Amino acid sequence: MKHLPYVLALAGAIIVVALVSWFGWGNVTAAVARIGWPEFGAIVGWQFLLFAVLGSAWYAITPTGGVHHPWVLIWARMVRDASGNCLPFSQLGGFVFGTRAATLTGMNWTTATATTVVDVTAEFLAQIVFAAIGLTILLARAPDSAVALPVEIGLGLAAAGCVAFVWLQNGAAPLFARLGRLIAAGRLEDAADRVAVLQAELGLIYGHTPRLALGFCIHLIGWVMAGAAGWIVYRALGVPIAFTDVLAIEALLSALAAAAFLVPVNAGVQEAGYAGLGAIFGVPPELSLGVSLVRRARDIAVGAPILLLWQFFEVRRLKRAKEG
Repeated sequence: MKHLPYVLALAGAIIVVALVSWFGWGNVTAAVARIGWPEFGAIVGWQFLLFAVLGSAWYAITPTGGVHHPWVLIWARMVRDASGNCLPFSQLGGFVFGTRAATLTGMNWTTATATTVVDVTAEFLAQIVFAAIGLTILLARAPDSAVALPVEIGLGLAAAGCVAFVWLQNGAAPLFARLGRLIAAGRLEDAADRVAVLQAELGLIYGHTPRLALGFCIHLIGWVMAGAAGWIVYRALGVPIAFTDVLAIEALLSALAAAAFLVPVNAGVQEAGYAGLGAIFGVPPELSLGVSLVRRARDIAVGAPILLLWQFFEVRRLKRAKEG
């Protein structure tokens, strides 16, 4: 199982090469070449604005006193996404690294871990709503599409799974605690105490309904902004596509990526999704693949400096620990 992410990443890379070869390397590279540096700069800048929104959503659900400045969680969110977009790990690895980045700024581990769990849950709930919006647009534009039924089934299963996950975190506290102790036994000397503290932190977070609602709403805004980011790329490539159509593509693509969460950096999934969904809305596959490649270039341009800066903070912390 430990080699599964690498196998999936390799399979995804093969799919990317196959897709680009099928539709023509020259056609895809010509599409990407349409974007100049000013346009690419706008795409990167929009991503940093999105980081601020997503970090604010995390901050919104954090209990008072958990962290004093929103920039702490904005930075942690940047590390989370950079890890998920640039490193050969599943999305779960990004959650862990984001939590770690939050603790480096002084946030205690229980608050960082508990708020990560709840923030991911709130974001997933908002993603379900976002995907439903995309499905509505798809049904209005192409009611006979073969994609509609699988998406409807997937949304229903996702909603049921999310409700069950929330119940497990909040309503099934004893079960959560027992499982946590079993998993942590033998790995942490104070496993029972740590799990109990974590469960208490989760209960505290779920006790503030207005904060949860605010976090959910901010995440929904973030998903719409992610759709807008896709529209910016399409327009930079010269594709005359309506904003609502791009919103549908990005929403359904996000649902597809969530289903394939074990695939590192969504290798192959993103490219196949763009090509297939774009075709439904009349976008030539080579242009859709160009959008995917520009998006990956943006992720690397943004993510690589973030990861290097995070490692700089890690090294500095280790040096201080040795000197102390």
